[in-house]
Amino acid sequence: MISPLASEVPVSWYLLLSAALFCLGVAGFLIKRNLITVFMSIELMLNAVNLSFVAFAWQWQAVKGQIFVFFVMMVAAAEAAVGLAIIIAVYRARATLAVDRIDLMKL
Repeated sequence: MISPLASEVPVSWYLLLSAALFCLGVAGFLIKRNLITVFMSIELMLNAVNLSFVAFAWQWQAVKGQIFVFFVMMVAAAEAAVGLAIIIAVYRARATLAVDRIDLMKL
């Protein structure tokens, strides 16, 4: 049963919020030059997509979208662990996190 308070906010607002978060993530990915900021922008884009999946799952009363969000969150957690390990290794090797100054092909 859907509660009366949950029906006050339309699904389109969730989708607009998701689109705004995704656009902020894309802008951060394209504009910022710090590797950690780029990494956080990718995570923001993943969470924006998760928000839209949950909104559609709630609208259609389907659990498939929420299950897919669970798997995306598991992949994002694994990506965060591996990504942070790579960022630490790059910082130790190059002493910088600037994307423009990192050239891993040269020693």
